[in-house]
Amino acid sequence: MENTTLFENLTTRDFLSNISEIARPSTTEILLRFEPYSVYIDRIVSPIWYFIGLFGNPISAKVWLGRKSRKNSSAIYLGLLAIVHMFQLIIHFVFVELTYTWDIPTNNKPVLCETLNVLSIIPQYLAPLLVLGFTVERYIAVCHPFKKETFCTVRRAIIVIACLTALSVGFACVQADLWTYYPIYKECFSKDGNQKFQTIWTASTEIMFFLVVPLCVLMFNILVIREIKRITSHGPAVTAGGSQTSTVTLLSVSFYFICTLLPASVVYAIQNEMPNGKMENLLSLERIESDPVWLSFFTYIAIRKVVEEICLSNSACYFFIYYITGKYYRQQVNSLLIY
Repeated sequence: MENTTLFENLTTRDFLSNISEIARPSTTEILLRFEPYSVYIDRIVSPIWYFIGLFGNPISAKVWLGRKSRKNSSAIYLGLLAIVHMFQLIIHFVFVELTYTWDIPTNNKPVLCETLNVLSIIPQYLAPLLVLGFTVERYIAVCHPFKKETFCTVRRAIIVIACLTALSVGFACVQADLWTYYPIYKECFSKDGNQKFQTIWTASTEIMFFLVVPLCVLMFNILVIREIKRITSHGPAVTAGGSQTSTVTLLSVSFYFICTLLPASVVYAIQNEMPNGKMENLLSLERIESDPVWLSFFTYIAIRKVVEEICLSNSACYFFIYYITGKYYRQQVNSLLIY
């Protein structure tokens, strides 16, 4: 969900104008003092998603991009999605988990500041687009079967994926111009003077990738379900078993994607409406404790952390959906793990 920190609705000028010779408490120190559960959730739940995702995603990539599977265009989308999710979990650990949960800054260095901000955004943009890609493809296959041979081919899937990847990288590269390292303060902040553009850009991309795309996925899924219901009303013999199984798998992935992403979008949108306490009170834990506005804000942060962990599961748990709903996937995984 963009490159967010604890205080993203404060400007860089707010921070730089309140720097003192006495180092202010870090984000981790503040949360451990006032909302420790938000840190404990990160430290306990995130590693679980890392373990599941770094185990399941490589297996998914191997199965979907295997010699037999890659003849199916939907498998190309799912295979790349597994790779993107694996990359996202690695970047999340390096950029978010270490910096904001364990208080080990990884982005407060020249070049790394801009690079990590770009790399962390690419999978966030690309994953929703890939889900939209195979959802549209499944819509065509189910609702317009005579156009399937034209639009649902492996070659066309590769072209679409290449375009979606280029689009995601292009949008993400803007982050390099929005963030910079301030050597005087040894901090990575958004560029001072870019605040208005950054606010507009962030709002626009948030709406496009994390609201419009999931809603489009939902719309196409509803159309597919309506068509399946109409077809099956004429008798079970009308639908092919293999096609029906793949449709269930893809619909399950799409709905899980929607259920985990939309709540996060709503929570992040609310943050812009949350009042902040006095900036100078962030200079010490004692001052923060006397500021009821900051204390209220940290309660919101604790709630947001729970939603963030649910959203992060999106990059780890597709393995279970594939295994439960896909007979071929289940057979391939069993053969990989047993032999």
